[in-house]
Amino acid sequence: MKFKELFFSKEKFFSVGIEEGNDTYYIAIPVSNRRADYEECYKLDKEIFESHKNNLEELEYIAEECRKRKRDSDLFMAPGEDRGVPL
Repeated sequence: MKFKELFFSKEKFFSVGIEEGNDTYYIAIPVSNRRADYEECYKLDKEIFESHKNNLEELEYIAEECRKRKRDSDLFMAPGEDRGVPL
């Protein structure tokens, strides 16, 4: 998988981009566990991306749902045993 970041919010701690292998949009949030800091990447429907790419507040809402683990079914990769805590 090759993730290409399109934009990010430094203040709200999330980024949005495209996974270039299959042209799937994503939203990513930073997380941390005992071993590393990393990002969890969640699939984002193209329609949602297109309709909200200029509306940071709506994308913030989606990032917050990811932090609350309400969108786990959209994760690109299932979390491991030592799943990180959102930052």
